[in-house]
Amino acid sequence: VQLQASGGGSVQAGDSLRLSCGASGRTFRSDVVAWFRQAPGKEREFVAARRWNGGDVNYADSVKGRFTLSGDNAKNIVYLQMNSLKPEDTAVYYCATRRSAVVVTQAGRYDYWGQGTQVTVSS
Repeated sequence: VQLQASGGGSVQAGDSLRLSCGASGRTFRSDVVAWFRQAPGKEREFVAARRWNGGDVNYADSVKGRFTLSGDNAKNIVYLQMNSLKPEDTAVYYCATRRSAVVVTQAGRYDYWGQGTQVTVSS
């Protein structure tokens, strides 16, 4: 399984970015896909998750109302639309997937990870 994250960049506070995560090597269907982020000196933090084939999305409180996780199951791609970005959103963002239909927020319970994409938000 390979995950490829892209779309990061440097923006100003209040701007928007859209991250993409493409996957290959497995039929994902109801497997869970998630975004995590890790800022320098901090632990990896859950951002959002859903099943590849749709359904409810679980968001971290810190991004609820600003970030939207969507996807195209036929293409094995998910998107993280990030609006109203804040400096505290600065981190390396990772997509991950797990061989289960149960949405969890713990990074250690995900089986496959992408390489990460840097998001920098300046004030």
